[in-house]
Amino acid sequence: MKQNVPETYGSMVFDDKVMRARLSVEVYNSLRKTIDENVKLDVSVAEAVATEMRDWAVEKGATHYTHWFQPLTGVTAEKHDSFISPSPDGGIIMEFSGKELIKGEPDASSFPSGGLRATFEARGYTAWDPTSYAFIKDHTLCIPTAFCTYTGDALDKKTPLLRSMQALNRQAKRILKLFGKEVKYVRTSVGPEQEYFLIDKEMFEKRPDLVYTGRTLFGAMPPKGQELDDHYFGVIKPRVTAYMEDLNEELWKLGILAKTEHNEVAPAQHEMAPIYSTTNVATDNNQLTMEIMQKVARKHGMVCLLHEKPFAGVNGSGKHNNWSMATDTGVNLLSPGDTPYENAQFLLFLCAVIQAVDDYQDLLRLSVATAGNDHRLGANEAPPAIISVFLGDELSAILEAIKTDTPYQGKEKEVMKLGVHSIPRFSKDTTDRNRTSPFAFTGNKFEFRSLGSSNSIACCNIMLNAAVAESLKQYADRLEGSKNFESDMHDLIQETIKKHERILFNGNGYTDEWVKEATEVRGLSNLKTTADAMPHLLDEKNKKMLMEHKVFNESELDSRCEIMLENYCKTINIEGLTMVDMVRKSYLPAIEGYTYSLAKNLSVVKSVSKNVKCAYEQTTMEKLSGLEDEIMEKVDALEASLEKLKDFDSIIKTSEAIRDDVLPKMEDLRSSVDEAEKVSSEKCWPVPSYGQLLFSVY
Repeated sequence: MKQNVPETYGSMVFDDKVMRARLSVEVYNSLRKTIDENVKLDVSVAEAVATEMRDWAVEKGATHYTHWFQPLTGVTAEKHDSFISPSPDGGIIMEFSGKELIKGEPDASSFPSGGLRATFEARGYTAWDPTSYAFIKDHTLCIPTAFCTYTGDALDKKTPLLRSMQALNRQAKRILKLFGKEVKYVRTSVGPEQEYFLIDKEMFEKRPDLVYTGRTLFGAMPPKGQELDDHYFGVIKPRVTAYMEDLNEELWKLGILAKTEHNEVAPAQHEMAPIYSTTNVATDNNQLTMEIMQKVARKHGMVCLLHEKPFAGVNGSGKHNNWSMATDTGVNLLSPGDTPYENAQFLLFLCAVIQAVDDYQDLLRLSVATAGNDHRLGANEAPPAIISVFLGDELSAILEAIKTDTPYQGKEKEVMKLGVHSIPRFSKDTTDRNRTSPFAFTGNKFEFRSLGSSNSIACCNIMLNAAVAESLKQYADRLEGSKNFESDMHDLIQETIKKHERILFNGNGYTDEWVKEATEVRGLSNLKTTADAMPHLLDEKNKKMLMEHKVFNESELDSRCEIMLENYCKTINIEGLTMVDMVRKSYLPAIEGYTYSLAKNLSVVKSVSKNVKCAYEQTTMEKLSGLEDEIMEKVDALEASLEKLKDFDSIIKTSEAIRDDVLPKMEDLRSSVDEAEKVSSEKCWPVPSYGQLLFSVY
């Protein structure tokens, strides 16, 4: 690396080490108490922090500051203000006050609100989140903040996330108290694995569909795709290695614990995984990671694609959300220990998660629902849209023993013997992994595998935290005041297993048999698209739970349903219009031009000799002519359907029309254009092919 990693790491973050060195003991301890125990912030503390934060930032070369927030657009937002203020002598001084640290006032008028405010009401507030460290990016001090309306409704993803963490903390502490354990806090931790594609920048700029939508709306498969499985974990090519080195360096500067990097399954696809951190910090870091991935790629003459399905026919990109709960003392509440059967505390928390996933499977599904992710879920490359829980053989056997009140026959770890004396022996895990499961237990955490690569991880963690908090609340309500705690807890665990075992599935989630069993026998929901899933946010049971735990109020829930469906509709509408534009301006003229050249060649050759068959020219010309007429009819039909969307009076009806009418017509149009590409000359084709895009980086 260009720099010493320990020196580089966190060098652009106003983290605990910096605060401990620069703040007075009193100020530091007060701020630490706010961060660790959710104690109200003292205004005088904010003033002292602002002074030191400014001095540190200026020393690092920063000239501006911004309240960095996460509106409901799916990306981050920032408004930069300089530290400069005029001095009496005509010069300048660098100022930054506690008031400016605590509160900002960006114009909220153009951010999605879903009816939380009228169009003419522009005032919005950003409020400092001291639990997430400030950092310097592009010579600007970035202060992580929450974003709300003038009336206090959340306009962002951070505020509900912090509320959900607070709710889970409150209920988990009640449970731990029953076990005689007093802790300061329980926090959820997340490690999001991030998949992405790298393609050549010059190629990207020649594809309007990639530029406008982030995915290819047309494209025939090349002779070679991912069939040989040779890209997965393969040798990383020099150009990609250089990119990854620069990416790591930039992430490490910002205190992002980038740990793992490798080639993924599809050509040009890769993955980066960080070490776990507290959920709200991990959320901030993942938003930064996606931004920096794209920025660094440009420096290397490439483009980083974060769309869930940039190329049809090859694997899309997901983001695995590894989730766990831990106390301030470092105890992982989802760690089974060496004898999970005897670990009652672990089993109770495990049951809380199982119940949460079963009771709120619709919330978890809609938390990952986007137009892009609809292409992945259930497509034999990602988990199905049906939510289920994988526990593995050992835990499944333990729960079965508890359910039936039979002795558990413990499974001892086996030593792996590979038949080669020079290879060290090692103990294998007591259970295998299941890559088809949406929600899998992987040793001491759960891996929620349904997220799309461009998703903010805030959404799924809000729902997961809240749902688990509800399970824990029910358990605490029942067990507090119990006269026979162990017996009552055993009965509770047993009842939970019996009631919610339908959500447990260790088999292959890709099969048609599982879909049938899940929906017809077990009664699990199968919400295949965003249009199917999102309205369930407003189901009475979901609203009741989220409002009781103060994660959302009713207006915020209504707004989120409206915003997410509107985003889905706008995304597909842009894709549809892009298809129409590309077909009319590029594909039809190209097909017509090649057909004309074939006809001209045919005419010339026939004029020389009528004995020449010209079968290639004749057959290809006739096929392309037929496809040209087909494409013209299909593009007219798609355009008409897109126009009809303006007539619907609700966003739900619009989303249903997109699902049932627009998307099938888009797919139908694509099939004809892709067929024309297969028989057309590469020289006449107006955009780079799949083969060029997928293999250009190498």
